Amino acid sequence: MHDDRNQDRPAPDQPIGDRVSSPKPARARGRRWVPIIIAVGIVGPLLLLAAWISIALHWHYSVGNRAGYIQKFSQKGWLCKTWEGELAMVNLPGAAQERFLFSVRDDSVAQEITRRMGGHVTLTYEEHRGIPTSCFGDTQYYVKGVEKIP
Repeated sequence: MHDDRNQDRPAPDQPIGDRVSSPKPARARGRRWVPIIIAVGIVGPLLLLAAWISIALHWHYSVGNRAGYIQKFSQKGWLCKTWEGELAMVNLPGAAQERFLFSVRDDSVAQEITRRMGGHVTLTYEEHRGIPTSCFGDTQYYVKGVEKIP
């Protein structure tokens, strides 16, 4: 009878450095990098884009007020519905009017602008530069408040 248990063991007089261990297949070692490559290649850029949008929406470039008459105001967009408006600013009677295009993200401010339509108003706005998509508004000027001018 032949005993197969001792065939894989090296001879006792064989030096330790000469003993060969069975290597793992190359495929098994290479496949564990696939999730890491996917994470770095897909998830990494998505996290950078989310951070960029968050910074652009929360830090403003400038803050100010504009006075005039609300000329247009409507909700626009196929997927991302945003409130877009136009303020007509007239400095002198008979002078050409300047238009100020703006976006509104807050529905309560949008309702207040709708109530004040046609009257002389002051809009308080923040300018946010570098927003990568129009889902947050068509302009870089976001109105935060509206007041009626007596």
